[in-house]
Amino acid sequence: MWNKSCGVLRAVTRQCTVGLMAGIWLASVVPASADAVTSWNEITLKAVTIGRAGAAGYLDTALVHAAIHDAVQAFEGRFEPYYTSIPNASGSPSAAVAAAAYGVLVGIYPAQKPSLDTDYLNYLTAQGLVGDPGLAVGQAAAAALLTQYRPPVAVPAFTGSNEPGAWRPTPSYIGAPPTPPSFAPMATPYLVTTTPYTLLRPSQFRPQPPPPMTSQQYVREYDEVKAYGARFSSVRSAAQTDLAYFWSENFVAQWNRTLRAIAAAHITNLGDSARLFALANLATADAVISCWETKYHFNFWRPITAIQLGDTDGNPDTVADPTWEPLINTPNYPDYTSGANNVTAAMVTTLQHFFGTDDFAFTITSNAPLAVQKSRDFTRFSDAADQVVNARILLGIHFRSADEEARQQGTRVAHWTFQKFLRPVTP
Repeated sequence: MWNKSCGVLRAVTRQCTVGLMAGIWLASVVPASADAVTSWNEITLKAVTIGRAGAAGYLDTALVHAAIHDAVQAFEGRFEPYYTSIPNASGSPSAAVAAAAYGVLVGIYPAQKPSLDTDYLNYLTAQGLVGDPGLAVGQAAAAALLTQYRPPVAVPAFTGSNEPGAWRPTPSYIGAPPTPPSFAPMATPYLVTTTPYTLLRPSQFRPQPPPPMTSQQYVREYDEVKAYGARFSSVRSAAQTDLAYFWSENFVAQWNRTLRAIAAAHITNLGDSARLFALANLATADAVISCWETKYHFNFWRPITAIQLGDTDGNPDTVADPTWEPLINTPNYPDYTSGANNVTAAMVTTLQHFFGTDDFAFTITSNAPLAVQKSRDFTRFSDAADQVVNARILLGIHFRSADEEARQQGTRVAHWTFQKFLRPVTP
């Protein structure tokens, strides 16, 4: 239940397991200007939004940043490369960053080459890097990482089933973004079997099943989302509605924008910046793959279906409402687990490890069109994760267990990635 005095649905146990910062050259807190990594992250997100929007965009963002990391470490040699070691690096590491990002982006989005050519030339000219020897290093990194591209694969459309508790395509209604086509099949089903970047297999961190529909836990979660996530809820406050809308943006864009702000304010070393973005985006990509495998495996229905068909679930305590609608349109894939919470947990856990603490002042902004408050300040990374758990319930698109299990799933993925990849090189 919501505690109106503190604005949370119920207390969420803060779980923060942070890693050591061994070997990380973190800057002082003196703000730093944007570096090549943050500049090319912004260009990358623009290209990804056009080239492969949605969940698959996380895979492409990770590939770009893996190439950037390997290009920078060709000069520094402080951290393990993700995929390739490039000998005899010379020139500017910033030039290598630009060439690595540009090379990967042109390779995976050839239709965007004219605009990427412009971005590339403008950047090199502004930075005085045209013809720099470092460009060859970045080109080598891009060529190597393009062999690791995870392209879209044609697979049969997945539409679940009409059995009680099973996901099936859901309706959309006008005026509530996102706006997937009504009754669309599962989006990007090929992610279910996509080879992860760091994990051993997509199912490595598959959680336990969702609560049985006959359980009291299911009844509590059913009643919670039915009340607070309804399109015309009588109990959700204006502040809660705005919080929900704040977290309805594209998460790959929102979290990478946050990374850019944190890096610009707290990191002055290019290698540290490249490593942070690579770790965060590799973990996030694998969290998304893990999530999609879990969604497909359990195939659990969304609240809109569950509530409209509540008299078919075998539980006499769930009261059906055939006219119930969520605050926003339901994305076209199963409920369990939540992609937004997987992504958020992977990002938050990476940041906790990287900075060695959960206590950290930062700001997150939102470009969600229906959000009134466009900026929110935090003093703990975990506080942002708490908000996303609650927001997806307030939006009416997830049961609480889908959010909380996703948070654990994304956390486990990020722990694995941080512990086993891009580690400090022992002298």
